[in-house]
Amino acid sequence: MIAFNKHYNKFNILSISLVIISLLLLIFKGLNFGIDFKGGTLIELRSTDSKINVSSLRDNLNQINLGDVSVKNFGNETDFLIKFENNDNKNVIEEIKTNLDKSFSNNFEFRRVENVGPKVSAELLKSGMIAISVALLLMLFYIWIRFEWQFSLGAILALFHDVIVTLGLFSLLGLEINLSIIAAVLTIVGYSMNDTVVIFDRVRENLRKYSDIKIYELTNISINETLSRTLITSVTTLLALLSIFFFGGEILKGFSLAMIFGVIFGTYSSIYIANTVLVRLNVSQKTILREDDKN
Repeated sequence: MIAFNKHYNKFNILSISLVIISLLLLIFKGLNFGIDFKGGTLIELRSTDSKINVSSLRDNLNQINLGDVSVKNFGNETDFLIKFENNDNKNVIEEIKTNLDKSFSNNFEFRRVENVGPKVSAELLKSGMIAISVALLLMLFYIWIRFEWQFSLGAILALFHDVIVTLGLFSLLGLEINLSIIAAVLTIVGYSMNDTVVIFDRVRENLRKYSDIKIYELTNISINETLSRTLITSVTTLLALLSIFFFGGEILKGFSLAMIFGVIFGTYSSIYIANTVLVRLNVSQKTILREDDKN
């Protein structure tokens, strides 16, 4: 049996440090919001000339005075993704086409053009924040009904940890936040809650079964009893996400990376945060029986 409980204090300190650092990053550095939330234009190009590269394309676009332009390969070396913030020039797409045709002899195919105005982007950001908030509230409502309040508090703190630390990592690395990342965060919330509920179910079952075992030892027993299920779920999910990250193309990298972070943090928090709360609050068989009597 693995002695997870011997490391509760060490990982509690680590978790608190990670949350504090993440919050500081979010407050002072902020998030790198993409076009979905800032507004702007996205263009997907395919070149028929393999000699054209990111550097030459960026130099060409800088001549049009588009402001801060992001140019990167998309999928392979002949596909390019261009992003720039809102531009007052309504004919900017035509100017880009004309300029590229002159410089590169009509060697480009415009595969996709998306434009998000400032009003729409603000509404998308608001909707994304509402979606995350509603998901969290519904999850917390479910866990509050399903378990005793001590268990609910543990699940709440684990969820908070997973979301904040994942966003903190995105802030630290300067990774773009778009609608797919919001979808990933919502998925992380569900995944983390599922892991926590599985262990909590076993803890509550063992509390009813063993009256003479302290919660410090009992949480460790419960974690070990559900460990194979937790690891199998996490490893198989990570394998799928790693495949998406390496072979799914540029557009799915952000989503898969957020999910990879979330699965790792969700597995970690279900063991070292949610269960530690039960230990700190000294949950016992009396806690369970008292709630059963009320029901």
